[in-house]
Amino acid sequence: MSGNGKKVGIVGSGLIGRSWAMLFAGAGYQVRLFDVVSSQIPSALEDIKGQLERLSASGLLRGTLSAQQQMELITGASELSDCVSGAVHVQECIPESVELKQKMFEQLDALVDGTTVMCSSTSCIAASKFTQNLKHRSRCLVAHPVNPPYYVPLVELIPAPWTDPEAVTQTRQLMIEIGQSPISLNKEMPGFALNRIQYAILNECWYLVSEGVLSAEDIDTVMKDGLGPRYAFMGPLETAHLNAEGMLNYCERYGSTIEGVSKTLGPIPHWGGAQAEEIHRQLTAMVPLEKLQERRAWRDARLTALAKLKKDADK
Repeated sequence: MSGNGKKVGIVGSGLIGRSWAMLFAGAGYQVRLFDVVSSQIPSALEDIKGQLERLSASGLLRGTLSAQQQMELITGASELSDCVSGAVHVQECIPESVELKQKMFEQLDALVDGTTVMCSSTSCIAASKFTQNLKHRSRCLVAHPVNPPYYVPLVELIPAPWTDPEAVTQTRQLMIEIGQSPISLNKEMPGFALNRIQYAILNECWYLVSEGVLSAEDIDTVMKDGLGPRYAFMGPLETAHLNAEGMLNYCERYGSTIEGVSKTLGPIPHWGGAQAEEIHRQLTAMVPLEKLQERRAWRDARLTALAKLKKDADK
């Protein structure tokens, strides 16, 4: 058990907050889970308990503690002060709103001391937009997970201009400790890293479907049976590096082709209207809306199995 009973506060009991709670408990941390709608806490705890038990039954539970031991480390907090007082780390998981995050971080700032690191799970809002006037702003940064965090280990760490580098280092070490895979951006950038790359892919997929080049199903096949298997174990740059005698040779061989094709990429699409309805129609034919939860459970099981495969492959 690596957490040694230290306390972590989770603010927000939705899917992201629940995953964070499971990750920290799996590493032995005492987790306090708070939600502004306190009535949501019991159902969140019950869902966490069920997830841990199912993961244990399938042999995919993370950490060395049993499901019961991990569950005993997670408790609800009726007051924000109970959640964050004395915590070494606070992970905010509330809706994507600058105003809401400003208000929440002002409350957090008044409750913690200068040793607590306060992180936001935001996927797109820079920390500088909601921490500028805080007393402890040097202890604030973004720690953006991938949904669902328990099954996908990447965490993007993005400091504000005034974030203490030690706070970033401390958070990076903590993420590694709980089994995540952190990366550190050197400066704030709209969309951070993952979403900038993801949106570039999605935009071109949208364009190819809207132009009638491929169906939505075939687009997804390109990724899951083409690019995806390689990218699951190495990134696009290393893939290119290995597909030639190093990156310089790759540029010599394929650079002009890449530049030429790139000039024909589609414009940034409008994500709505008739085209959105058509792609939605194709996707619901693949996965009906009433089957979404079933498909999510299938996805999570596959992601967990892939994580185990990658871990075993690295031994």
